[in-house]
Amino acid sequence: MSRIWAVAMVVIKELYRRKDFYVLFVLTALLTLGALSVNFFDDPKIIRYVKDICLLLIWLSTLIITIVTTARQLPAEREDRTIFPLLAKPVSRGQVIAGKFLGCWLASGLALLVFYVFFVAVTGLREPHLMWGAYVKSMVLHWMMLAMVVGLTLLGSVIFTAVSSNVTICLVAIFGILFIGEHLAKLAVKQAEPVRAITYTLFYCIPHIELFDVRRQIVNDQPLPGWLDCGLASLYAAAYAGVLLYATWLLFRRKSLST
Repeated sequence: MSRIWAVAMVVIKELYRRKDFYVLFVLTALLTLGALSVNFFDDPKIIRYVKDICLLLIWLSTLIITIVTTARQLPAEREDRTIFPLLAKPVSRGQVIAGKFLGCWLASGLALLVFYVFFVAVTGLREPHLMWGAYVKSMVLHWMMLAMVVGLTLLGSVIFTAVSSNVTICLVAIFGILFIGEHLAKLAVKQAEPVRAITYTLFYCIPHIELFDVRRQIVNDQPLPGWLDCGLASLYAAAYAGVLLYATWLLFRRKSLST
């Protein structure tokens, strides 16, 4: 475990040396504070619009940070040829994969925490009573969702040669799931065979990222799922991430590392 943790710490330090996180955080802060400073027609519900904009930017920023950071890991190790001294030490390929996953997931969690602290601070300027429980649930669900994103991107980094291809395909797949993932079952009912079977298979196989999106409830001050439901959703994310991690290890253990 100490070797996995050592690899993970390198990934976390790398994230905060790069400028991606700072640029996206400043952009999110400027757009949110700009929306907060505008008061359309003295509308008392302006805070809902601000929360909607801020949460949307947090989702976009954390997805980009997580995918770009994860996609760089294995290709950068191969291009810089640092993978060879790393594997020359008593570190197995499985421990490298586990360390990369843990580092990317923890790094995305730290970035997410910073974004949510900013969100709570901005919301507190206009709301006398903060929804602490709802915000904690939203952040936990968001972080568990990012575990699936890290697993999916890490698997892509073993399959695709170019980082740009992996990033583009992962972004398209994740945004596609967010927009149409929950509607695939309804769509399958209207199709003829074999399209119906293919659509149902796709519905049951894809990671349902949309289950972790509770922005609408937060914005409209609606009750969020209970802790039991959040726990089950977290188990779903952990299981899915585990399967993706295992598939990544299966491919990586026999992959040629020469560039």
